[in-house]
Amino acid sequence: MHVSLHVASSPILLEIQPEPPYSQQCTKSSQTGRLPCYCLLLLSCLQSLSAHADFFTSTGQMTDLLYTEKDLVTSLKDYIRAEESKLEQIKRWAEKLDSLTVTATQDPEGFLGHPVNAFKLMKRLNTEWGDLESLVLRDTTGGFISNLTIQRQHFPTDEDQTGAAKALIRLQDTYRLDANTISTGNLPGVKYKSHMTAEDCFELGKIAYSDADYYHTELWMAQALKQLDEGEESTLDKVTVIDYLSYAIYQQGEMERAMEYTKRLIELDPEHPRGKSNLKYFEFQLEKQKKAAEEEAPKQKEREKRETAEKKKKKKQKKSKKAFSLIPEREKYEMLCRGEGIKMTPRRQSRLFCRYYNNNRNPSLLLAPVKQQDEWDRPYIVRYLDIISDAETERIKQLAKPRLRRATISNPITGVLETASYRISKSAWLTEYDDPMIEKINDRIEGVTGLEMDTAEELQVANYGVGGQYEPHFDFGRKDEPDAFKELGTGNRIATWLFYMSDVSAGGATVFPDVGAAVWPQKGTAVFWYNLFASGEGDYSTRHAACPVLVGNKWVSNKWIHERGQEWRRPCGLIRPKSPIV
Repeated sequence: MHVSLHVASSPILLEIQPEPPYSQQCTKSSQTGRLPCYCLLLLSCLQSLSAHADFFTSTGQMTDLLYTEKDLVTSLKDYIRAEESKLEQIKRWAEKLDSLTVTATQDPEGFLGHPVNAFKLMKRLNTEWGDLESLVLRDTTGGFISNLTIQRQHFPTDEDQTGAAKALIRLQDTYRLDANTISTGNLPGVKYKSHMTAEDCFELGKIAYSDADYYHTELWMAQALKQLDEGEESTLDKVTVIDYLSYAIYQQGEMERAMEYTKRLIELDPEHPRGKSNLKYFEFQLEKQKKAAEEEAPKQKEREKRETAEKKKKKKQKKSKKAFSLIPEREKYEMLCRGEGIKMTPRRQSRLFCRYYNNNRNPSLLLAPVKQQDEWDRPYIVRYLDIISDAETERIKQLAKPRLRRATISNPITGVLETASYRISKSAWLTEYDDPMIEKINDRIEGVTGLEMDTAEELQVANYGVGGQYEPHFDFGRKDEPDAFKELGTGNRIATWLFYMSDVSAGGATVFPDVGAAVWPQKGTAVFWYNLFASGEGDYSTRHAACPVLVGNKWVSNKWIHERGQEWRRPCGLIRPKSPIV
């Protein structure tokens, strides 16, 4: 990219932005013979579009890709063995002929004076060299390429690769992880540690760069350069990395650092097409900034003199008030995901209990009351322990997995269902007709909550993908969404029941940013809360989110319970009820 800047009536050619280097690198690698032809073919096939998109949004479905890759590796090994066998035959032939020709050429006439030697020479040149030619030309790639062609329809797409890369960046921000921690695989709760290569880091930086996200471009290009400086073997050259790095730093306004990296780039490649012109541009801009700062200094001092002690005091008070003002929701959300944030006072915490619960002597719970545990007081959130068995969760996963589709949200303006970057998961809906077990689970929820299930939505099963999350949202329809559930004809969502069907090694909490509550996944448990007050008015404190999954695989299923049919089960009230435990 070439942008002509006019400064002080003198045009300076700004050539800072790096050009995509990948095509050049691939050409260079193939020319130097680093990649055999079959590897290039494999890589080209990997770029093919898949019939199944959005793999990155569901870890459960990504497991199928591991078996696909395992099958391809087996096929590739068969191909390698066939190639090695062919080369071994050629090698034996060459060694035999080498020994023979050395002896024969020492005394050609004497050698051919033996009639058998003369016959065998004719035979070799007329027949055996032809056989050798056929052996060399024999194609052993058929089985591997055929298998690859079949399997590639199940390969992830560019969208999946980009989605997974952005998920890593999202995890980096939410959990405040530095690039080196992620690159070395030192994540909490990891079972299978995995390192990132310099090329992996470079790819993340490029994806951030394509989104004009220069902050993360810098982080990942710097990590790639660090690994190269430490001696990691790589086909990636430092010049390309520094080119991106200096540009990302420049875009963030740090001219001096950008200039230092540009100097290093020129040291490595004195003929770099942008290096020298960029260096001149940085020097010019820094000189300009220095002059501006010198002119501004006396004015700044004068302003400081005019500022009275009283004004300074007010300014300090204002700053103090600002520090105690409401934290932005996004920040609260990320703090809660990290296990930080608002802590319940000891007095409030002392009022949280656990108990055996039979829902006012419900017949189905008299002999086997459920274990109920208070999680939060306002809004009142309870957890039920051992409420769903391992066999039931596995059966639900088995039923849902083939039906999983990218989770959608309802566009508040158009009402159309669409995917969104803030909801990274796949979901499926299960009905009582799919399996008798679903009916038993619905009956269990009805027995525990005392609410009618006939008007509730079907059981929704969700599996979160790489960095899977669902940012802050309401489950109920707000006043500005009067037609949110009009098609269902069952009123608003009065309550939410959420099963946790897996443990999560790190991350994946359900958090309520407005009140500071965080509920962590625990396999076999379920949490429940009311979205509406008894008056029918929405409880805005129930705004919640699913934190990104840092390590592990998160499966949940939920039941959204609606207003219709609850008239006698949860009578209307005009006053907001206080928390049951206050």
